[in-house]
Amino acid sequence: MIMKEDKFRSLLIFGAPGSGKGTQGKFLSSAGNHFHLSSGDVFRGLSPESPSGKLYHKYAGKGQLLPDDVTIEIWHQYVLGLIATNQYFPKEQLLLLDGIPRTVKQAEILEQYITVEKIILLETKDQNVLIQRLKRRALIERRHDDNDVGTLRKRMEIYEKETFPLLKHYSDELIVRFDADQRPLEVLRDILISLSDLLS
Repeated sequence: MIMKEDKFRSLLIFGAPGSGKGTQGKFLSSAGNHFHLSSGDVFRGLSPESPSGKLYHKYAGKGQLLPDDVTIEIWHQYVLGLIATNQYFPKEQLLLLDGIPRTVKQAEILEQYITVEKIILLETKDQNVLIQRLKRRALIERRHDDNDVGTLRKRMEIYEKETFPLLKHYSDELIVRFDADQRPLEVLRDILISLSDLLS
């Protein structure tokens, strides 16, 4: 059993694809002494030879989605690796999580490892703005999966379906909402003003 003081102090970043989760996570980690970790970084960063990599490829190789407990186990092993290699210092740094948890079950399993201090919710009113952002990102980062409008709309539907039950899992006092239709620096300004006690 992990004691409360040994849990990772965490800030969760939620928002639809294209709302700027990764951008704000990077801003906040460089603006303060925090560690930003996206679920994409975890899975892209797995060595096929590592225990986590082998577990991941076992499912991915069969074209299967990872079960929630396996996803969190891989995430946990990856975080322990960051600590062991002196990249993340849990006693001093806030862990900024983006893209995880994705389901209520993942959130429940994660509770043994993290203490959620706050949740940043990046809200957008116009789906077309998000689609334009993602298509622009696809060109810059050569992410071909972000180029198809049908695929993008599907990802947004999945986000809506998965995230709202997930937010209900947490207390309302933890959730702080931000207007992500603004420019990234304006969103950052609002976050820093609102969460200055936690982030400074």
